[in-house]
This record gives sequence, structure tokens and C-alpha cells, in this order.
Amino acid sequence: MSFDFAAQKAETFATFAEIQAQADVPETADVDYMFVATDGADWGAFETALDMAGFDAERELDNDEPYLVAILADQPISALTIWMGEDMASKIALKHGFTPDGWGFSA
Repeated sequence: MSFDFAAQKAETFATFAEIQAQADVPETADVDYMFVATDGADWGAFETALDMAGFDAERELDNDEPYLVAILADQPISALTIWMGEDMASKIALKHGFTPDGWGFSA
């Protein structure tokens, strides 16, 4: 399976520009990256790999569907910094049977 990182990056930069146009963006915040499991996903290995890369990981439920959140705390907020974390976490996710499903941040 090939993944279109260029499209993901373009979407991240466009989404950030929309957010920035509508609201004040904090200088720093925790950034959450969401990932959905595919068949055969290895939750434990994904969480361990994220931990080794400096992310915190939390399992969540949305409408009874499990997903994993990779968190980078106290990050400088810009489209580039969000993308850098997203790129790293997505590459780890794909190796462990997960697909990217968005991001968000909270001050």
C-alpha cells in the first residue's frame, strides 16, 4: 500500500491556514495526531514505537470505534511543526497497521 504524503502535507497546510484565518492560534500547544487501526494492526508495537520517537500515546473510542492518539506536548504551533510531527507519526503508524485520521491541538 502506498501512501500520498504530499497530499497529506498539502491538506495539513491548508487546514492550518483555515484555522489561523478564523481564530488566534496559540504560540505553543499539545498536538494530537489521530490514527485508525486496519486489519492486523499491532497496537502495542505502535505505542512502543511512538514512545521511542518521543510521543505519548492514548487509546480512545469514537462512536465505539477505537483509535490511537499520538501526542506531542508543548509544541510551537505552525503548519510546519504540525506537519513534521504528523509525518513522523504517520510513517510509524503505517508500519504497524494504522492510517492517519487527522490532527488537532489544545493550548
